[in-house]
Amino acid sequence: MIPAARVAAAIEILTDIEERRRPAAESIKDWGIAHRFAGSGDRSAIASLIYDALRRKASSAWIMGEAGARASVIGALKQLRDQSGVDIARLFTGEGHAPPPLSAGEQDRLENGVLDDAPAHVRGDYPEWLSAAFEASFGAAAADEGRALAERAPVDLRVNALKGDRDKALASLAHLSPQPTPFSPVGLRIAITAEGRGPALAAEPAYAKGLVEVQDEGSQLAALLSGAAPGAQVLDLCAGAGGKSLALAAMMNNQGQIYATDSDGRRLMPIFDRLERAGVRNVQVRAPKGPRDILSDLARRCDLVFVDAPCSGSGAWRRNPDAKWRMRPGALEQRIKNQKETLQQAAQFVKPGGRLLYVTCSLLRAENEDQIDAFLGEHADFLPVGAAHLARSAGLPALAAQASKLGVGLRLSPLQTATDGFYIAALARS
Repeated sequence: MIPAARVAAAIEILTDIEERRRPAAESIKDWGIAHRFAGSGDRSAIASLIYDALRRKASSAWIMGEAGARASVIGALKQLRDQSGVDIARLFTGEGHAPPPLSAGEQDRLENGVLDDAPAHVRGDYPEWLSAAFEASFGAAAADEGRALAERAPVDLRVNALKGDRDKALASLAHLSPQPTPFSPVGLRIAITAEGRGPALAAEPAYAKGLVEVQDEGSQLAALLSGAAPGAQVLDLCAGAGGKSLALAAMMNNQGQIYATDSDGRRLMPIFDRLERAGVRNVQVRAPKGPRDILSDLARRCDLVFVDAPCSGSGAWRRNPDAKWRMRPGALEQRIKNQKETLQQAAQFVKPGGRLLYVTCSLLRAENEDQIDAFLGEHADFLPVGAAHLARSAGLPALAAQASKLGVGLRLSPLQTATDGFYIAALARS
């Protein structure tokens, strides 16, 4: 497909996403099935442009003076692809499979449209209904933090210490030009292409053999801050596909025991193949079994309970920009309710002297500091671990600068640490 045809396809799919309120991945997949002539390179390029358009949906609508799929794509080409008005006009000729030519109004907005007078939620490209939540979390920096969440994310990898060290991984992946991550001692970062595409890691021996796992540096840091040590008894309460369990197992050198569970057993399915590939032997997967209590034997026995809590996912908008526009106030309220319930559940498994680590991939205060403040108010036997002490004890003293100014814990964000957005709080049981 010629570039102009890819642009037209992106507009068509975005229109379907907006009109039918569908997840982007579903619309992209269905389009590919219906257009078999499009090769894998075409489909990848079209998907990349769609996600770029979703990243800057609000600011593009402001610049172009109108909302809609066409305006979103034009705005993405201008803002994230750094294409000039002349370059964009060459893609909008109306000839063959190209989209219709730019109107005089569109040409004018491309040349003169700016964000100087736009409100914070437009400059930051987040939903207007979240304006109060962003202001509560970031104050005057709300638009800047939102803008950073609307950038593309690099590909971050975690080196599996059970299979080798970072030097070995650097050598194995040298053709991809990886760089060590700034904070994590086991992280690698690979830049994406100008079109927003990453490497095909599934074809890399280092990945296939378990030397590296895809994991954002922020997620790596959350695991490292847990302090999981060889021989410990650890409960990964919201294990999902197992990324944190794998990181903890490597920290523990396969010694001790990790119990990986999740309220939704379907989310656990990928963990089995990942454990085998990574050479992990100390993870016991406990899938839900109807009304049966599968964790009763762990009450007050765990040195560490790791809670990667269900959340809005606002910290991962760089990787999933579709999610921020599909998010609704009712869903946020439900997440906050689920977090409170999960914290209450987690507390019963922490032994005296043990630790509860609460983690979200959210940057909203209501899901983070406010949750921990409420929990501590109801549990006098838990005390917060100071952010500076937590960072130093994990061998990550530079992270002390990321201590939250809103309460207990640490905050990571694309703007401040070049990671996904994460909140991490450690609570010790007396």
